[in-house]
Amino acid sequence: MAKDIEVASHEYSAKDYQDPPPADLFDAEELIKWSFYRSIIAEFIATLLFLYISVLTVIGYKSQTDPNHSTDQCIGVGILGIAWAFGGMTFALVYCTAGISGGHINPAITFGLFLARKVTLPRAVMYMLAQCSVVKEVMV
Repeated sequence: MAKDIEVASHEYSAKDYQDPPPADLFDAEELIKWSFYRSIIAEFIATLLFLYISVLTVIGYKSQTDPNHSTDQCIGVGILGIAWAFGGMTFALVYCTAGISGGHINPAITFGLFLARKVTLPRAVMYMLAQCSVVKEVMV
């Protein structure tokens, strides 16, 4: 950890940034704001797009490498293409939703940010419900 430095009656912080204060555990005011529901919708759509594109990339690769297909067909995107699809989708979706919802996309990230007190309990629960409901729908 960095230590604060005191020089000639001035105290200088070793960090070049200030941490925001921890989020409240429960903020009832945010339940009536449109931005709260807009961020839940953004998380739902971002998780849906991420899973849809990623799973289609893997399915496309798997169907192209099936031994029952003839060899003159396209071999698909390959392993590197799958990695680029996952990375590219993560990059694009976090970039697009970071200003709206924080760009979590993953319930594990939301849970970790809740434990670090960066999001409130209602926001964390609603984000995780939105993200997990997408997973449930994709699996069906």
